[in-house]
Order: sequence, then C-alpha cells, then structure tokens
Amino acid sequence: MAFSLSDIEKEILRQVSDLHKIPSGAVAVRKNGEPVFSRSTTEIEITPKQNKKGIEVRVKKNTCGKSLHIPVLISENGIDDIVENDFFIEENCDVLIVAGCGIHASSGKSSHNGIHTFHIGKNSKVQYVEKHVGLGGKNAEKILSPTTNIFLEKNAMLEMNTTQISGVSYSQRKTSASLEENAKLVVKEKVLTTASQVAQTFFDVSLTGKNSKCELISRSVAKDDSQQKFFSSLKGLNKCFGRVECDAILLDSARIVSTPEIVAENTDAELMHEAQIGKIANEQLVKLQTL
Repeated sequence: MAFSLSDIEKEILRQVSDLHKIPSGAVAVRKNGEPVFSRSTTEIEITPKQNKKGIEVRVKKNTCGKSLHIPVLISENGIDDIVENDFFIEENCDVLIVAGCGIHASSGKSSHNGIHTFHIGKNSKVQYVEKHVGLGGKNAEKILSPTTNIFLEKNAMLEMNTTQISGVSYSQRKTSASLEENAKLVVKEKVLTTASQVAQTFFDVSLTGKNSKCELISRSVAKDDSQQKFFSSLKGLNKCFGRVECDAILLDSARIVSTPEIVAENTDAELMHEAQIGKIANEQLVKLQTL
C-alpha cells in the first residue's frame, strides 16, 4: 500500500516517534482516522479487525530484538477517532513497541482515543514507548485519551514510558493491569501542561501473583492555568512489592491533585507511595535557564 506524508505529517511523525520516515520492519500507520499503511514481518503479524476499527498484533514465540511502530497522525480539523488494538505477545519474547499520536489542528476540535490491550506471555519482555503531542493553532482543541489494559503472565515484564508534552488540550489516560507470579510492571510517566490544558491519569493495578512487582513513577510540570490530576490504586493480593511515586512541579496559577491509593489484602504484600508537589527553587531555575 503506497502513501505519502505532507511536511506537517512528517513533523508529527518526528515528534511522536523520533523518526523522519516510516521505518523498516513491522509497521502500522493510522492517519486522520483511517489505516493507511501496514507491514507484517515473519516474527510480527499485523491483522486488521473485521468488525471494528483497529488491529490485532501477534508476536510469535521466541521473537527477540525486533520492534513494532504504530504511529497515529492527525493533520486535519474535526477528526474524532477511536481505535482498539490488541497485542498478543507469545512466550520468551523481547520486543520494542513504539506508539504515539500527534494532532495538528488549526481550529475546532480533533481527538484520538486509543484502546490498547496487552496479553504478554510467560518469560516475555516488552518495552512500550508512547508519546503524545499537540501542534497547530492555540485555539484548536487537541484531545488525546488513551486506555491501556495489561495482562502479564508468569515471569512476564512490561516497561511503559509515556510522555505528553505541551500542546495537548485535554487528556485522560487510564491504565489497568493484572500481574501473575513473578511478573513485573514499570510505568514511567512524564507530563507537561500549559495555558488552560487539563491532564488526568488513572492507574488500577492488581498484584495477584506471588512475587509480582509494580512501580508507577510520575513526573509532571503544570504551568499557567493548567490542571493535572493523578490517581492510582495499587492492590497487593499476594506476596508482592509495589511502589507509587508522584513528583510534580507547580508554577503560576496551575493546580495539581495527587491521590495515590494502596490496598493490601495479604500480610506479605509490601506497598508504598510517595507524593510531592512543589515549585522550582530560584537557584534551580537559574541553573536550568543557564543550561
């Protein structure tokens, strides 16, 4: 399937995936609410869903050192896109998945809501990178609200690195996860809001398997009149370890609400949370500006 990208779309691609062109290997590109390009490989199979928008990705057993790129590009006004993608990672894999969505809108409202479900098999490791960016007119509404559902089997691991930089008018990120024995989930979130932007994050993680582990780490900066909300629920249902860490910097007239919740239902569950909101000290600000 042949397709081309405008200069604006190339810039969106660069912003969300650090790429200047479509990479080799497994790729699925979505543009302005429609799939425009898809390429499977021997190890990673991409299949379009029949009755709904989205794709099914299957990473075959023992696949290591491979990657999948699934950028979403919106370059038109008035796009309202919802897509459901399912990922099945079979046993003994080690792969990288690079996602992300960028919206360039000059007026009105454009949105993308991606629902991703991960089934990660025994002894497999996935690194998932997701970036969100809003470009274009200051008065245009750029809405990005991802939902991520995670199921980790025995000894499986998922590391998520999510970034939202300035330009997204509104976001509501929801992540739920269930971990079996010796499974591990690490989420590192970075969020920047400016002007009157709103960003909300919700985590709901159940540590069901023995010796399962989870770390939820959020770093954010809120400026101007923007608002941020962070809520996490971490449940220890077995012998496990879980930690929630939320550090935020508040500037100008912004507002931040942080609510980390930990629930222990087993005497061997070890759970902890840290939440800190403050401003940059003058000497730190001078150093940053100098650098």
